[in-house]
Amino acid sequence: MKYLFYLLMGTGLLQAQGNQAYWQQHVDYQMEVAMDVETYRYTGTQKLTYTNNSPDSLNRVFYHMYFNAFQPGSEMDLRLQSIEDPDGRMIANGQSRIASLQPNEIGYLRASKLMQDGTPVSYELEGTVLVVSLAKPIPPASSSVFEMEFEGQVPLQIRRSGRDNREGVALSMSQWYPKMAEYDFEGWHAHPYIAREFHGVWGDFDLKLTIDKNYVVGGTGYLQNAAEIGHGYQAPGTKVKRSKGKTLTWHFKAPMVHDFMWAADPEYRHDTLRVANGPLLHFFYKDKPELEENWKKLQPKTAEAMEFFSRNVGAYPYEQYSVIQGGDGGMEYPMSTLITGERSFGSLVGVMVHELAHSWFQHLLATNESKHEWMDEGFTSFVSALCMNKIMDQQKSNPFEGSYRGYYRLVESGREQPLTTHADRYDFNSGYGTSAYSKGAVFLAQLGYVIGQDKLMESLRKYFQDFKFKHPTPNDIKRSAEKVSGLELDWYLTDFAQTTNTIDYGIRSVSAGGNNKTAIELERIGLMPMPIDLLVVYKDGSRKLLYMPLRMMRGEKGNPYPGIERKVLEDWPWAQPSYTIEVDAPVDQIQAIVIDPSQLMADVDLSNNLWQASE
Repeated sequence: MKYLFYLLMGTGLLQAQGNQAYWQQHVDYQMEVAMDVETYRYTGTQKLTYTNNSPDSLNRVFYHMYFNAFQPGSEMDLRLQSIEDPDGRMIANGQSRIASLQPNEIGYLRASKLMQDGTPVSYELEGTVLVVSLAKPIPPASSSVFEMEFEGQVPLQIRRSGRDNREGVALSMSQWYPKMAEYDFEGWHAHPYIAREFHGVWGDFDLKLTIDKNYVVGGTGYLQNAAEIGHGYQAPGTKVKRSKGKTLTWHFKAPMVHDFMWAADPEYRHDTLRVANGPLLHFFYKDKPELEENWKKLQPKTAEAMEFFSRNVGAYPYEQYSVIQGGDGGMEYPMSTLITGERSFGSLVGVMVHELAHSWFQHLLATNESKHEWMDEGFTSFVSALCMNKIMDQQKSNPFEGSYRGYYRLVESGREQPLTTHADRYDFNSGYGTSAYSKGAVFLAQLGYVIGQDKLMESLRKYFQDFKFKHPTPNDIKRSAEKVSGLELDWYLTDFAQTTNTIDYGIRSVSAGGNNKTAIELERIGLMPMPIDLLVVYKDGSRKLLYMPLRMMRGEKGNPYPGIERKVLEDWPWAQPSYTIEVDAPVDQIQAIVIDPSQLMADVDLSNNLWQASE
């Protein structure tokens, strides 16, 4: 199966490069790490083979050294102290938790030796970024091997990663190793770690982790030596042959991922469940009676969610997925997630579904989360809302209603920033969250209004097939939707993602016309254009849909309400502020007229979208 996986992935990459001149870098990591669970310090060696698939010669490279953010005076600490609404998980008694860390509580990650192809190189640590001047350039279509010795200290758990989280999990080890920064068609992405999420180079990981033998480890990658480790990994009936001593060395391999997380605790309970015709699910949670019932019930729901996403987006390609108690809420990683586990059952399912959905929208479709966070969080919010509606039988007519409400509140605040804003540059945390999660979800839900719900889901599947194991950009989802729908959508991406233009259409007047007709005048008030669905409801109970395509779409969607007669009218050009329709019925026969009965168009003022006959 592994060789078929590589063959399929490689063929798709070559086709993409041939059709789109696409390229991406590649890394192979080999690491050996020893963790001292008494001091929370660790040492390691890393052999990193870097393949330069770009057309450029590289004279330097950059590593992310994320743990250095958890030190007083770091950029993360300074931003936490200056932003108006700091993340509550990172604050205690109104103050930054990072600012008060003691020397044995801080995080750090340092290189003590670094060589390129056997030659020492010079490097400088600048906060969370290691700047490396190469001994020799790396030309296009060539590889270079970097060998590093490093040491680290695990910080108290403050944000995502760390030790001793609030539920007592010993080690939540994300962002823990020297990670090569991404270089792509835009150049280097060596962003400091201030608060937000990540971007990484696709590659293969090989990790040997030595840790106290009583600790159970779960995370990214396939365990290679289960018969020596045990702890629930061994095949049924297999006798575990552990080596003598106080530690065990866990050997993991992970093919074609762009990050590697692991978590460990001596009290982890380890359950497994096989998805029908799918991966093996692993569950790691504290062995506490009060957790067992919810975590047991969570397991079949995880299988249902895995099947839902594989069916509606694309087949999950790895052989396992792990749900692990740890971290500070919910955070996604390749083949795994960290979630806090002391929750109600509904909350536990909700956070699992959201983080599992990230396996598609970030860990298979690996957008740059610093620049396009809405494609990660928003698309995940969209598809997880659909999943929750299905597997939890919520029966919501509009599963995205909460996302729309969040977006409307942001618009009303007058402080919205465009979705093109860098994730660290939002004025306030809630502005980032609403933009990334809510407006990002509305982008997809509303795209369904524009092109049709069936075309939307088909577009998502095409997007997955075309860009899995790559780094898609906003233009890529737009092009996938254009190819599926046959419509021109540049206007949609431009206005909704690159500006703060709003949508506002209204019914200006309804009046009697000549020859027993009714004149309906609509107006465009907001700057953003949209096609318009207008539903006319007659007093005899009959209904008719009038559709005004947007001229710049160069086409129209199918009828979203097959049971209702639809008439396609002339295009409405954006520069035309009003549009008048004549209905073949007198006004006294009309009960109501409504713009967009689906309410999937994100009209910021719904008060003028409905006309009703007076009693």
